[in-house]
Amino acid sequence: MLFDITVPTKEKFEIIDITDEVQKLVWKGKMKHGIVVVFTTHTTTGLLINEAESGLLSDLKLKMKELIPKGTGYHHDRIDSNAHSHLRASLLLNPEVVIPVDQGELQLGTWQRILFVELDGPRHRRLLVSLCPCPEMIEE
Repeated sequence: MLFDITVPTKEKFEIIDITDEVQKLVWKGKMKHGIVVVFTTHTTTGLLINEAESGLLSDLKLKMKELIPKGTGYHHDRIDSNAHSHLRASLLLNPEVVIPVDQGELQLGTWQRILFVELDGPRHRRLLVSLCPCPEMIEE
């Protein structure tokens, strides 16, 4: 079962917790056991699983900016000046995350959250959420 999530971003660089939206889709799809795959369809965004504590999110943004700064002569900047966004997404993030589901609940650790990272906003972004139930455990 495949669902879409639209994420309207408000900032150039922002981290958004999408865990609750993904959990609601698991319930909507009535999946009890299996995995969920969340995939971003954009090359200047990414996904990660980590704590959503504001200090940590600030640290992540600062470290990404430090590791891959904007405007340092990247070849892709001749097109639209966003090479740093593509590089951050490619080298520091993933286009997908996979989360196990048991008894209809995402099996994340105590502090783990599903985080969507916007690197070239503000925009309306599209995420795909695929529910993959375990065939032997599908409840009719």
